[in-house]
Amino acid sequence: MRTAYDIIIRPIITEQSMEDMDIKKYVFEVAKDATKVEIASAIEEIFDVRVIKVNTLNVNGKEKRTGAYPKGFTRSWKKAVVKLSEDSKNIEIFENMA
Repeated sequence: MRTAYDIIIRPIITEQSMEDMDIKKYVFEVAKDATKVEIASAIEEIFDVRVIKVNTLNVNGKEKRTGAYPKGFTRSWKKAVVKLSEDSKNIEIFENMA
């Protein structure tokens, strides 16, 4: 059985994700086979907050060249945008970034 830490891999820190903190939206990289229900329960378990909505999208790997001939791709991954309820507290790992 997977734990919550197996589902949530890392937070995504970008300018857009920092702006969305004001409306309590947070972005995470998650396991590729994780469902929205699993992601919501993992976020609630780890950070002790209440999740009201989860949006997910698959990010395809980009083509990269490592010289003239060999061509490869960066890895594909899954992104989750989590919306918290208005009465829940903020997630602490994002607090000192802004």
